[in-house]
Amino acid sequence: MTNDWQIFKGNNEVNEKWIKEGSKLPAPPSWRDFNNSESDPKKRRAETFQARPEEVELVNAALYLRRPLLVTGKPGTGKTSLAYAVAYELGLGEVLHWPITTRTTLKDGLYNYDAIGRLQDAKEKDNVDKLGKYLNLGLLDEAIQHLQDVKDKKSKDNLADIGKYINLGSLGTALLPSDKPRVLLIDEIDKSDIDLPNDLLHIFEEGEFEIPELRRIADKLDQVEVQTADKDGKATIKQGRVRCTSFPFVILTSNGERDFPPPFLRRCIRLDIQEPNQEELERIVKAHLQLDDKLSKEADNLIDQFLKKRLNGELATDQLLNAIYLVTNEQSPTDTTKKKLIAEILKYLDS
Repeated sequence: MTNDWQIFKGNNEVNEKWIKEGSKLPAPPSWRDFNNSESDPKKRRAETFQARPEEVELVNAALYLRRPLLVTGKPGTGKTSLAYAVAYELGLGEVLHWPITTRTTLKDGLYNYDAIGRLQDAKEKDNVDKLGKYLNLGLLDEAIQHLQDVKDKKSKDNLADIGKYINLGSLGTALLPSDKPRVLLIDEIDKSDIDLPNDLLHIFEEGEFEIPELRRIADKLDQVEVQTADKDGKATIKQGRVRCTSFPFVILTSNGERDFPPPFLRRCIRLDIQEPNQEELERIVKAHLQLDDKLSKEADNLIDQFLKKRLNGELATDQLLNAIYLVTNEQSPTDTTKKKLIAEILKYLDS
């Protein structure tokens, strides 16, 4: 016998009932609602973040000192959400997100120059010009001779177009001059190549960088408009140099998988986010499930179960949220199915 909560039944038969009812899934959890413009997941992440007093103090210290905030903690403790909470509360605009991998370099965060794309476009333009010469001269031999004469001129770059091929990365965009700081999230810095933390030191100290491709032509082209990491964003770069006027609020997240060199740590404010206790979990659940009154008995029991299980392995808070959503939903599994499903959702992350 199948439960009413099942949409997919695995019986190799078309679910006529579900199709007749409009093929609509039940309402999603608030943190997974992509269809409601007022329920932007990033905004929800900011609105539901539950900051501890010590986290508030260190965020303010970083804001006052214009120092990056290195946030360490286990997965699912809210390291990333903290950046969105600060941007939301202080009205600092969209968070600039820079995810780090083992192959990430400093230049990836600063800017990208598409030299190949520029070369291809130049060739296409040159082909059009050649065709025009053939048509205008009429004679093949004369056209070939003329193209040979103008070869050197045609090989010169159109400097005015170079900005179309330069895109600032999240770090580069965060360092643009502005009246108020941008929020930059450098996510999972502990996954980086061993050199990246040291490469960031100069940027953190000086708050500026150069784009060599623009510096080389600065005497011929003083200002160039380039693309930024913001959607449809553009910025004008003068003399090939970018220098911030408001140092960005930088959050670097780490899962604690590696140590960082002392010179790097000296330039950061360090925050270690602890796993939430029972009272904090209750607040988190209420915020995400949009509850004003007491939690249901089932939700309380799941929190107790989660805390006991977390003593013996690694669990993330969003696993608890997923489990509570499923068992408290109007259409939910029952009895043995429910117990098995909860056990699967609350699997240890390190197993």
